[in-house]
Amino acid sequence: MADSRRNPGTIIDYLTAYQRVVEVGIGHRTDLARALAERGVSVTATDIYDRDVPDDVTFVRDDIVDPEPSVYADVDAIYARNLPPELHRPALAVARDADADFLFTTLGGDQPAVPVERKTVESGTLYVARAIR
Repeated sequence: MADSRRNPGTIIDYLTAYQRVVEVGIGHRTDLARALAERGVSVTATDIYDRDVPDDVTFVRDDIVDPEPSVYADVDAIYARNLPPELHRPALAVARDADADFLFTTLGGDQPAVPVERKTVESGTLYVARAIR
């Protein structure tokens, strides 16, 4: 990972530390999932709508508010980009149930609705909420 005192890292720098991840709410932004898969990370992407994802990314239709636990079983981390505050607690609960870390970014000036550690990254702030291990 990059030393944030000199050069902020990227979200990819943090997420490549994990072997298996789930992206919550991938939408039409598949670049991060693709980049992680290219670096050898096993990526599952979820969304409440059917989405096209890169061939090396698994897609599962799922709602983080009413999740299917098997989607998140055996993952090391759950991450989301531009996650609205009303989904912070449900996503953290899923991460805790899966014994996984939870990393996310927010929309604009939204503040996290759960306790976090802040990491400066090139694109802004990455919030890291650790699951209870």
